[in-house]
Amino acid sequence: MPNDKVPSVNVLGGTLTPCSTAPMTGFFRNGLCDTGPQDTGSHTVCAVMTAEFLAYSKYVGNDLSTPRPEFGFPGLKPGDRWCLCASRFLQAHDEGCAPQVDLSATHEAACDVIPLAVLTDYGLPHR
Repeated sequence: MPNDKVPSVNVLGGTLTPCSTAPMTGFFRNGLCDTGPQDTGSHTVCAVMTAEFLAYSKYVGNDLSTPRPEFGFPGLKPGDRWCLCASRFLQAHDEGCAPQVDLSATHEAACDVIPLAVLTDYGLPHR
């Protein structure tokens, strides 16, 4: 589990902010796109779901839209925020269907897979 004494850092260099608690997201299911050694998929990109991305993800074998109550998963819909695997985001970018990203809620480890310039191209406007 991440060290609670040292805040995680986002891609902008600040403290990682929550991505979503409704639905609850994150590898650790704490609302943050935090990561650690156990998170081999690097669930570090806070993305805002679109119908296009959800259809793409289902097509490539990761159905995020169908509810799975046995796992406590409500299914995602457009507008939901979710911590995506960095490699899946990059794949969607390469295919032209990547969703927007909340940069303040995207962990700096995402940049181990995705160039920062690519992430910022999808960044939501600052609130």
